[in-house]
Amino acid sequence: MAGGLIALDEARDRLLALAAPRPAVSMPLVDTTGLSLAEPLVSRRNQPAADLSAMDGYAVRGADLPGPWRVIGESAAGRPFSGMIGPGEAARISTGAMIPDGADCVVVQEDVARDGDRLTLTGDGPGAPGAHIRRAGHDFATGALLADAGAIIDARLIALAAMAGHGALSVFPRPRIAILSAGDELVPPGQPLPSPAHIPASNGVMLAALLSPLPCDLIVPPLLPDDRATITAALQDHSQADIIVTTGGASVGDHDLIQPALTDGGGTVDFWRIAMRPGKPVMVGKLGDAIVLGLPGNPVSAYVTATLLLLPLVRKMLGYQALVPVISQAIAGDPFPANGPRQDFVRARWHDGQLVSLGNQDSGALLALHRADALVVRPAHAAAVRPGEQIDYIALAQPT
Repeated sequence: MAGGLIALDEARDRLLALAAPRPAVSMPLVDTTGLSLAEPLVSRRNQPAADLSAMDGYAVRGADLPGPWRVIGESAAGRPFSGMIGPGEAARISTGAMIPDGADCVVVQEDVARDGDRLTLTGDGPGAPGAHIRRAGHDFATGALLADAGAIIDARLIALAAMAGHGALSVFPRPRIAILSAGDELVPPGQPLPSPAHIPASNGVMLAALLSPLPCDLIVPPLLPDDRATITAALQDHSQADIIVTTGGASVGDHDLIQPALTDGGGTVDFWRIAMRPGKPVMVGKLGDAIVLGLPGNPVSAYVTATLLLLPLVRKMLGYQALVPVISQAIAGDPFPANGPRQDFVRARWHDGQLVSLGNQDSGALLALHRADALVVRPAHAAAVRPGEQIDYIALAQPT
């Protein structure tokens, strides 16, 4: 701990310990994308349910090869042939259609010639019984475990669940997240600034965009002034949310009002200040059942702390298994100086397959953040790194 500051790993552990998914609910398949399974997915049927043709052609008996045959009917997808294939007989069959009783292989249509009901082999034929047939249950059988609890639902899993006989899934519901931005200097994006003392409010839209890949319900109320009573009322108004995220005012200056407003509203502060750069003035608390995460007002600090704390918190509430950003290794293209007592996250970009530091590391430098491909992770008291040596990083964009 540096000067009473909490290490990032400890802060994140304490934050995540406050969170748990809400009780599972059953939701229609079409509404489950991005959510996680609350219970294992088990098949309710065999797939396929019967032997099906894998090709267009003719269903025949292997014992009758190499023919000729008499065509006595047709089996189409959804309209199976109701009769029996006897000696010397064949049925026209489509891909996905049921294999008629009596048949045990399929001759593909490219290997035969048909004249009326007479069918003769012109190619190599199927070779052996069972050729070009998808056997019942060859993909999965009734009762098979298809996906474990905690699996994140995507298009492929939805298709699998539908084919397995499910129209709905038991999932952890979308967390409700309120994003509150406070500050007398803030003006909604795109509106004229009254004076040079004002700035556009970027944090709310930035955090909403950062959360957009995750399934969550966002509430972004109007900007709040630096007024303790107003902030208290806003916190109480959103106390039914799962997470209340605030930006700005989380420290203890004269105009940093989030902590006292939270206390005024009946909330509690678990901790504040993390030994990291950027992003030291982070606050974590509770208001009723809502977790309150106070992020710094400087936009780069807000982005970095949201990446390292808010996103893992939301993933925990969604029931995800992987919570924290992946740390990878790369080669340094620049020297990185020895680090001080706070863990540092240096904005960097790819250059010739190596990571080089961006010149402007100010916590308000949004252009540098936009150009960054990665956050280089520099542990507290880390030794200097020379070009060509290995460094740890969290990817923000893929190398090009």
